[in-house]
Amino acid sequence: MASLPDLTIPEDGKLAANITYFACALRAAGIPVGAGRLIDAIRAVEAVGFSGRRDFYWTLHTCFVSRPEQRVVFGQVFRLFWRDPQFLEHMMGMLRPTLRGTNEPRKKKAAERRAAEALLDGANRALPNVPEDGEEIEFEATISISSAEKLKQQDFEQMSAEELAKARRAITQITLPIKPIASRRSQPASTGPLPDWHATLRAVMRTGGELQSIKRRKRKQHYPNLVALCDISGSMSGYSRMLLHFLHAASNAKGAGWAKVHSFTFGTRLTNITRHLHQRDVDTALHAAGLQAQDWEGGTRIGESLHAFNRDWSRRTLGQGAVVLLITDGLDRDDAALLAKEAERLRLSCRRLIWLNPLLRWEGFTPKAAGIKALLPHVDTFIASHNISSLEALAKILGQAGNSGDKARLMGLL
Repeated sequence: MASLPDLTIPEDGKLAANITYFACALRAAGIPVGAGRLIDAIRAVEAVGFSGRRDFYWTLHTCFVSRPEQRVVFGQVFRLFWRDPQFLEHMMGMLRPTLRGTNEPRKKKAAERRAAEALLDGANRALPNVPEDGEEIEFEATISISSAEKLKQQDFEQMSAEELAKARRAITQITLPIKPIASRRSQPASTGPLPDWHATLRAVMRTGGELQSIKRRKRKQHYPNLVALCDISGSMSGYSRMLLHFLHAASNAKGAGWAKVHSFTFGTRLTNITRHLHQRDVDTALHAAGLQAQDWEGGTRIGESLHAFNRDWSRRTLGQGAVVLLITDGLDRDDAALLAKEAERLRLSCRRLIWLNPLLRWEGFTPKAAGIKALLPHVDTFIASHNISSLEALAKILGQAGNSGDKARLMGLL
């Protein structure tokens, strides 16, 4: 925590109310704060007291922070909420574009923008008109329902900043469930479909040669890996950031069933960002991934990137029936023959290859580009990835057992 001037406490202050508002800001910024923690915080401040900002900071930190990844968010919200001397400058600098001069711009810390958005949520909204006594109020129920549906259908590139924030929150609620895969190995089971003759003979020997029952076995089950290859070139920049939020949610989802989630980015080269996306805080994770991937909004070399993945990472990540998500528009600068060769090798190494392409948002889409023609014969499923509904459709597709209909549709595009 940065050293700041001590707080001046008024005689007739409303500290409990301010702590309540502070808890609401923490909750809006992503820290799960409930009524129990709020009551504990108020009682702790009342019991411990404080003589300066540092004591007050650590008292609230003890009550509200339960995970290491929440410390950064808590620190930023605390600094902005409790009267930072540069409060207005930081808030306006983060939430509106500014003209950059010759001075070096201040580097934003992780979770700083999220903290500012949480504090300013609804600050510029106009107050609703209050009806007079006796005036009838008519509600249009379809408006509230259609607003959420409209957000799901809206293109990521056409969303405002507020709509993008809502979309990111909606994306975190999408799960990618997967059914377990039956292994070749088996294990003992009381009602299994397979007879276990070795166990049966051992039981007969223990009973003096009398056969009492036939022992059974069943197939073992295991969950596959999820491998995502995300294009971050210039033509995909409007979608890759939202899809990385989606991959971060998939990497940290509990109970989805995946053994491991591996994430890679590629533009002109391949970058492994798996360990960054496994960080719980999304701002910290994407900031670290952005620092490692140096080819943001550059050119596209899909063939070379797939070659690097097949050579260096396929044996480590594609074992035991992995599912691969290839996120790209297919507009490649490389040789189409190289792309087709590497795509075929990738398909033979995984259990299922799903291509997410934002170009499918156009109704009259036809595979005219050479890169798209090279990729299509080797993918199992070809879906859009330009809005929330397309990501929800991906979750349904992963839960399906077969994909023969997708292959037939792909053959029709060629």
